[in-house]
Amino acid sequence: MPAEDAACVGLTTAAGYAVVGKANLHEFAFGVTSDNPHFGLVANPLDSSRFAGGSSGGSAAALAGGLADAALGTDSAGSVRIPAACCGVVGFKPTHGRVPTDGVFPLAPSFDVVGPMGRTVADCVALHRALDPTVEPNSMELTDVRVGLAWLDRADPLVRARVDEAASRFTASETIELPGSEAVDNAFRREAANVHRTLWAEHRERYGEDVRMKLERCFAVTDEEYEAAVQARTAYADAWRDAVDGYDVVLTPTVPCVAPPASLGERGVRDQLLRFTDPVSAVGCPALALPCGTAEDGLPASLQIVGQRDADGLVLGVGLGLEADREPELP
Repeated sequence: MPAEDAACVGLTTAAGYAVVGKANLHEFAFGVTSDNPHFGLVANPLDSSRFAGGSSGGSAAALAGGLADAALGTDSAGSVRIPAACCGVVGFKPTHGRVPTDGVFPLAPSFDVVGPMGRTVADCVALHRALDPTVEPNSMELTDVRVGLAWLDRADPLVRARVDEAASRFTASETIELPGSEAVDNAFRREAANVHRTLWAEHRERYGEDVRMKLERCFAVTDEEYEAAVQARTAYADAWRDAVDGYDVVLTPTVPCVAPPASLGERGVRDQLLRFTDPVSAVGCPALALPCGTAEDGLPASLQIVGQRDADGLVLGVGLGLEADREPELP
C-alpha cells in the first residue's frame, strides 16, 4: 500500500473522478501481456483466451468490461496503447514530460509517461484535461489534415485493411518510411537496470521469471553500449523529424494483429506487440490508439495516430474527428 497518491491520481480526484478500484498489470509495468505471476492473468473481456495486452492491461480490461468510464495507465514503450488495442478501447500517450510522473514507480524514466484511457476518445480527452489542462483538442476538418501512412505492410492483412479504411477519410495522405529504433534499446535497458538495482539486490528471488530474465539482460548493458545508445537516440530523433516533416500526423496500426492467444506466452508475442509503439516512445511523441473496426475472429483492429512533439491537441482532435464518423464497438 502506498503512503500517498501519485500526482496523477491527485489530479484526477481533484477534477471530480472517483477511484473505483486498482487494476492488475504486468509486473513492474515491464511487459506486454499483463500475465502477472503474483496476481494472475488479466482476462480480456472480448475473449478470455486472449491477452488483454500490457502493461496497463487491467485498466483496458476494466474499460472494455464496462467497469469504469476512464482509467490511468503508464506507457514507456506501448503500455497504454497495446492494451487499448487488444481490448478495443482508447489510450493516449502524451508527449513525454507533459504529465507529472511523481509518485509513479518508474520503469525507464526518460521513456515513462502517464496517460489516460477511456471507452471513447471523448472519455480520454476529459480525463486528460485533469492531467494536463493546457491541452485542448484542435477543432479541424479531417480533409485538412496532412497524413503520412507507415508500417501498414508489416501488419496482418485484416488489420491493414481497417487502417486503410480509416486513412481513406483524409484527403492528403501518402505512404512514408519511418526509421527503426533498435539502436536505442540499450538506453531503455540501462535505465530499467538503474531503477531496479537496489531492489534486485535485496529481493531478486521475489521477481517473476519473465521480468527477472529481462532485468538480467538490462544489467548486462555496458557503459559503452549505453553511451552508444544515447547517441543513437539523438540521431534517431533527427531521422524521425526528417521522415515526418510536412505531415500533421502519421497513421500506423497500433499493433500488427488482434489480441494474441494467451497460450503463446510473453516471449511469443513481445516483439510483435511492441513493433509499432516502441519507436514512438523512443522519440517521446504523442500517440493515440483507437479501435478502427473488426478484424480477425471478430476482434478489433486498432489505429495509432502519432503527432509531432507537443502536438497533443492535434492528435486528440484528429481522434475525435475519426470517432465522430464511427460508433465505438464496445460491449
